[in-house]
Amino acid sequence: MPAAPSDDDRSNALVARVSQGDNAEPLTITQISGLLKRTVEDRFGYVRLRGELSGVKRAASGHLYCALKDEKSVIDGVMWRGNAGRLAFVPEDGLEVIASGKLTTYAGRSKYQIVIDSLEIAGEGALLALLEKTRQRLEAEGLFAQARKKPLPYLPKTIGVVTSPTGSVIRDILHRLADRFPSHVLVWPVLVQGQGAADQISAAIQGFSDMPADGSAPRPDLVIVARGGGSIEDLWSFNEESVVRAIADCTIPVISAVGHETDTTMADYAADQRAPTPTAAAEMAVPVRADLAATLADFATRQARAVHRPVELGRERLEARLRRLPQPQHLMQPHTQGLDDLTDRLRRGLMDRAGAGRERFAAISARLSPRALSRSLAEARQALAHARLAPALVERPLAHKRENLAALARLAGQFHPRKPLERGYAIVRSASGAVLTSKAAAQDQPAMSVEFADGALNVAQGSAERPEQPVPTPKIKPRKKTKKAGLNPAQDDLFG
Repeated sequence: MPAAPSDDDRSNALVARVSQGDNAEPLTITQISGLLKRTVEDRFGYVRLRGELSGVKRAASGHLYCALKDEKSVIDGVMWRGNAGRLAFVPEDGLEVIASGKLTTYAGRSKYQIVIDSLEIAGEGALLALLEKTRQRLEAEGLFAQARKKPLPYLPKTIGVVTSPTGSVIRDILHRLADRFPSHVLVWPVLVQGQGAADQISAAIQGFSDMPADGSAPRPDLVIVARGGGSIEDLWSFNEESVVRAIADCTIPVISAVGHETDTTMADYAADQRAPTPTAAAEMAVPVRADLAATLADFATRQARAVHRPVELGRERLEARLRRLPQPQHLMQPHTQGLDDLTDRLRRGLMDRAGAGRERFAAISARLSPRALSRSLAEARQALAHARLAPALVERPLAHKRENLAALARLAGQFHPRKPLERGYAIVRSASGAVLTSKAAAQDQPAMSVEFADGALNVAQGSAERPEQPVPTPKIKPRKKTKKAGLNPAQDDLFG
């Protein structure tokens, strides 16, 4: 039998040969990968690893890929879609977590990795660090800016409440609202902790914000996001970015009442007002009806006093001025005395006048006796018999009137309209008889009539017609002057 080749000869052989007594067949890569996979999974069936997340990436399929590392080592990790969708937080690089799962190998890259079933934040310190990191990022976006805050309505008609319908929070809110100012409340039931709570809370807030003003259900004037107290893990849903953005984008003013007074979530930073407790949120939402009624009554009283006070002041001023005015009887006293004096003087004057008239009447009546009248009539008849009228007293006024009449007759002859015709003037008339006084008016007439002292002549434009028998105008004889009335021998003497 030939001797077995040495190690050096085997390593330098061109063709692989099987040595005598060697029953170890060469393994394929797949075979060795499978052996390694079974060995690792059998030896480390289920482990919990603590490390810092690095290279976090979510694939389009929904699977989550990451790496866990510490100061010296790194291990890859994968979380399938079902478990990744149930995570209570958003994995980020640098976050310290505890991953639970089983170790396995990935033959495609000759690596070992952990298939993560659950992922938790490694302690409250790491959770607070994640919270602070998220808060700083959202604050840098301006979601917590004071300029975004909306003022709360003084007296909302409808209040929307986002909370659990079975907890004590909603009962406390309704009880406080009923005590202070009964209002219409719309409750949007949601989960306030656990898987899917953040999605329900953000959907409820967005749903209230999207309600139409004229819809079948009244749109809230104010939204309260409320939850009772608990640990930071219990309140973590209100730290989720989706809830914070829903509160910041809500068009309705929001009051955050999550936890007790010492609990603080990022929902408190994004809300328009933070309440230490849900009960305090109800107190912020509405005023006290009794206080409001008392305030209105006080306003009504002040209004009445404000209305009546000017009247009272005016009455006081009027009374003060009336006291300074003299009494009416004092004002009328001098006039009353003067009237009495004038009345007495009038009575005496009438009596004196009546006595004087009576005396004159007695004197006149004495002269009107029949004997006195007969004597006066005889004297008048005798004076008339001796009186003679002079003719000149009558003739002189008549002569003066006659001269005035003759002067008027002369003036009438001189101003007669036909008088100028005797001196060579003429009157031009249109066919309708209107007098034409200008050349322009005469040029527009087809025919005219020219009136002279001895007759009228019809004239056409450019020709003249002579009348067949012109009518002669009678000559006016001058009037003889009359003699004065005093020298007319034919006039009889009126006085003989």
